[in-house]
Amino acid sequence: MKQLNPNETYPCPVCRSGEVEPLPLMEDTLSCQFCQHLFKADFSQQLLTMMDSEIPLSWYWDGKKWSSPQRKGLELGWESAIAALLFLLLPPLIVGTGAYLFPPVPSSPLAWLPIAWTGLTFLTHLGILLWLAIEYYQFPVVMYLRALLRQRS
Repeated sequence: MKQLNPNETYPCPVCRSGEVEPLPLMEDTLSCQFCQHLFKADFSQQLLTMMDSEIPLSWYWDGKKWSSPQRKGLELGWESAIAALLFLLLPPLIVGTGAYLFPPVPSSPLAWLPIAWTGLTFLTHLGILLWLAIEYYQFPVVMYLRALLRQRS
């Protein structure tokens, strides 16, 4: 396994397009030459932490690629998957059942609203689940999109 070395370059864990390299005259500080993010390296723990972010994003070097650190005491199992499915399906099911049991008058101008409300409930809960997954796995979506835009231009 190749250890994290302060004198070498590594692929950037954020943009995945540039390379992270040491900054001259700055101890334990690395920078991506593509997305320009600053990182603090902990060479003893093989850990890289982004310094210019609100949320402290971290990655471990496993010798070949960057991986997110495992969170102690917080592991996702089948219970989490069932809770996520219930969170995703139960609210739209309740709204849809209400719309089915008490349908609007077909000729009214807002007859489309119960179906749209059911769909909006589903999309909102799906968005919340996606946001939670992105936060758990520390995937920097905005930074990744910015890096893609820079690469294209």
